[in-house]
Amino acid sequence: MVLKEAVACIGDLDRELMSKAKKRLDSLTKPLGSLGRLEELVQQIVGIKEEMFPDVHKKTVIIMCADNGVVEEGVSSCPKSVTATVTRNFLRGITGINVFTKFLDADIAVVDIGVDDDIECEGIIKRKIRKGTWNIAKGPAMTREEAVKAIETGISIVKDLKEKGVGLLGTGEMGIGNTTTSSAVSIVLTKAEAEEMVGCGSGLSSQGLKNKIEVVKKAIRLNKPDASDVIDVISKVGGFDLAGLIGCFIGAAAYRIPIVIDGFISATAALAAVKLEPKVKNFIIPSHASAEPGCKKVMEELKLKPMLHLGMRLGEGTGAALAFNIIECALYAYKNMGTFEDANIEQYVEQV
Repeated sequence: MVLKEAVACIGDLDRELMSKAKKRLDSLTKPLGSLGRLEELVQQIVGIKEEMFPDVHKKTVIIMCADNGVVEEGVSSCPKSVTATVTRNFLRGITGINVFTKFLDADIAVVDIGVDDDIECEGIIKRKIRKGTWNIAKGPAMTREEAVKAIETGISIVKDLKEKGVGLLGTGEMGIGNTTTSSAVSIVLTKAEAEEMVGCGSGLSSQGLKNKIEVVKKAIRLNKPDASDVIDVISKVGGFDLAGLIGCFIGAAAYRIPIVIDGFISATAALAAVKLEPKVKNFIIPSHASAEPGCKKVMEELKLKPMLHLGMRLGEGTGAALAFNIIECALYAYKNMGTFEDANIEQYVEQV
């Protein structure tokens, strides 16, 4: 499915079923609304999947992996080679996201969308646009055509997972330098100042942070991305991993699968997807409040509130995976909790 077709396919939430879900929630043996945001979450997923009792047990975190040419500017404390190393480690099963998803009975889909190496490990999804983007401090990251192709790659990955019966998606990434590209994109889309959006990433010193801020400012000045044209912004100051995640959010909306934001990078991708088509927001679920400073501003722009505040900034989709547990617990309670009639007690008539 190409980008325009996917956007055209995005519908609304099933409000009628959501209303029925609320009536059931209100009939359960608890004070009205006492499960707070969990009740909102249940209604949202019912509306997305158009099922009164949706099943999301089969769940996958999509990890978009790509290199970013801007690492030439010293914006990361890690060498570029770490992208390929960690991508391989995902497939060895030894990373943070591996242990999280194993514990939660979830899968990962590791996508090479632009790693500057040949990843031949069993299980890798080969969708390489090319071996890394160009340096945004010297010119555009990619062509407009490459940006569209990367977004459409994300859409196609979601389609493949939908056909395998996946009912819940998370978003992750791996790419040294991608907090720099995400900062640049989020600054353009939110009109925020670089100083409030750019963070230390994988552990920059104070001097390194100053350099990173200046690199992001330079990239925006040089490339002049058009904030009203998301594709232009991504092609000029974005990354293949970021573009792929944008496609995941659009694809999830088109194929009616709830999709969970991880941290700053996937939140930036979510914002870009919503800028392309506002209806995408209905299908997005937040997870945690990333320790990266720009994430707060991006989430405010999306008008979404994180469920967890754990000071995490690992990436890889780890925060999204943690949210899977909350989502499944909310749906389980909705389906299995007794009603006031079952409990032989009078229903509460007001919130407590």
